[in-house]
Amino acid sequence: WSGAQTRIFKIIVIGDSNVGKTCLAFRFCGGAFPDATEATIGVDFREKTVDIDGETIKVQVWDTAGQERFRRTMVEHYYRNVHAVVFVYDVTKMASFANLEAWIQECEGHAVPSRVPRVLVGNKCDLRSQVQVPSSAALRFADAHNMLLFETSAKDPKESQNVESIFMCLACRLKAQKSLLYPPGTGACCLSPSPLLTLPFPSLPPQGL
Repeated sequence: WSGAQTRIFKIIVIGDSNVGKTCLAFRFCGGAFPDATEATIGVDFREKTVDIDGETIKVQVWDTAGQERFRRTMVEHYYRNVHAVVFVYDVTKMASFANLEAWIQECEGHAVPSRVPRVLVGNKCDLRSQVQVPSSAALRFADAHNMLLFETSAKDPKESQNVESIFMCLACRLKAQKSLLYPPGTGACCLSPSPLLTLPFPSLPPQGL
């Protein structure tokens, strides 16, 4: 690598409205949980610079509207040149879990390569008395779609350490992809057709379920 270049990993966050996509991005990039958030309109992204084995990496977390009317104009840009995908559902809303199939279909419909790593995130696990989605069901779904499962709460400081793990897990996997190269003459990076190196990142244990 040229010493002047910094690799940039584009990670997109997908799921229904109000599952906590924006809060996950806030927590990872800013370390804080926002007091209030408004519905994301179109696409927003936040960036965090991290150090992995002595290399500086920029992790861009792209947050998108869960509501169809806000997505139409920006969705093509959102999926372009993506390096990793985070699918998010709300553990207290079974509908958000059921809708994951539709989000996966949308992702595939925009030609996101199968080699692009994906993870599944069950958010709001601090609301234990309201849980509708058992960890066992989420794990079966994740396994069926070749995804790691994380359960977390962007709000609860005790649980939010998992948020860091989600994005750093993906960043480490991407860095380990030896064929993640810069296209000539650009500052971006792209995935080559070679298979992604699979690293032993186990699913985190269920959180109080």
